[in-house]
Amino acid sequence: MPRPKRKAAPPITSSDVDSSLRTEPKKSTTKQFDRIDKLFESYANKSLGLIDPDGIEALCKDVHVDHTDVRMLILAWKLKAEKQGYFSKDEWQKGLKCLGADTLPKLRKAINGLKKEVTVPECFEDFYSYAFQYCLTEEKQRSVDIETICELLNVVLRSEFPTQVNLLTEYLKGEDVQKTFNAHTR
Repeated sequence: MPRPKRKAAPPITSSDVDSSLRTEPKKSTTKQFDRIDKLFESYANKSLGLIDPDGIEALCKDVHVDHTDVRMLILAWKLKAEKQGYFSKDEWQKGLKCLGADTLPKLRKAINGLKKEVTVPECFEDFYSYAFQYCLTEEKQRSVDIETICELLNVVLRSEFPTQVNLLTEYLKGEDVQKTFNAHTR
């Protein structure tokens, strides 16, 4: 038996669309981006148009987090920052929107909760991979020097695995490993 033909759906009018689904910017979204931009400007180097290391240091002071705290590296991961020590305006906007942080108190709260996210194995794997890539400062660089990797291990893993990190960094700093590493990186 042949299937009956479907009737064409009537054209959709603007009154049929739920207002929350419309593509027109909402006032609250615009205000949120304005607050995020204002926060960016308070830390940005005006001549570079970026938040540079000095701006990050000021941010750390304002959110009460040391610049060597793993949460700052996790923040860079959440912002998808491409260059170590710098946040672009686009990275800042997208990242803070994702975190729901458009004011300093909200950002402080978001930063304080970041460690929880990397306790999920899939997230941790993505984060650690990002952290390694973030340490590569030169184009076409494929490895990180032992001092840097030891620092990365300290920042990322020491709070959870202090004994293992101490043993691993001690091993990595050993003379035999140094000779092997130097021979392979030349």
